[in-house]
Amino acid sequence: MSKYKCIIFDCDGVLVDSESISTGVLVDMANQLGANMTVDETLRNLKGTSYHFCAEYIAKRINAPLPVNFEMDYRINSFEAFRQNLKLISGVRDVIENLKIPFCVASSGPENKIRLNLDVTGLLPFFEGNIFSCFAIKKWKPEPDIFLWAAETMGFKPNDCLVVEDSLSGVKAAKAGGFDVFGYTEHDYHNELEKEATKTFDSMDKLLTMLKF
Repeated sequence: MSKYKCIIFDCDGVLVDSESISTGVLVDMANQLGANMTVDETLRNLKGTSYHFCAEYIAKRINAPLPVNFEMDYRINSFEAFRQNLKLISGVRDVIENLKIPFCVASSGPENKIRLNLDVTGLLPFFEGNIFSCFAIKKWKPEPDIFLWAAETMGFKPNDCLVVEDSLSGVKAAKAGGFDVFGYTEHDYHNELEKEATKTFDSMDKLLTMLKF
């Protein structure tokens, strides 16, 4: 039996394998402006950061403000790429279907992106009504506000909840809020999570076993 009463999942990189897709779109658009970026470099430098951080990063690379329609075009292009190419993180559907306690998703992305990604991958019915977006409260990881909001709305205290994250900023946000956090390390490019997370795991097949104490 788990000591946790609620699981809070990050979305990108934990539920859906979206980060390489969205990063590919971002890099293509940035390079059209002269940013000279690669997908591998960008994943390593920007994984788990907010869109606003990414936009500032690109603006510094090109030494100029981004076009006013850049974010809108990025959303349109990335949403279309998600519809065509998005897949679940391997093993995560089995985890969701077998959880015996409440769970939700808390993500840095806008709610329409979260809903699209869950819908495309067939997970939306499991999370309907329990979707929390940083855009709704204008607070982004590594600030803990998104997880605190999710826990309170779900009816639990931080020490009753477990956060599942794959980025350093997400792990730090959970810790700052007083949560235990399991770090999913399949794409932990800098091996940063082990020293920060409560526990780490490299395959979703291991998560259900880890939840049992």
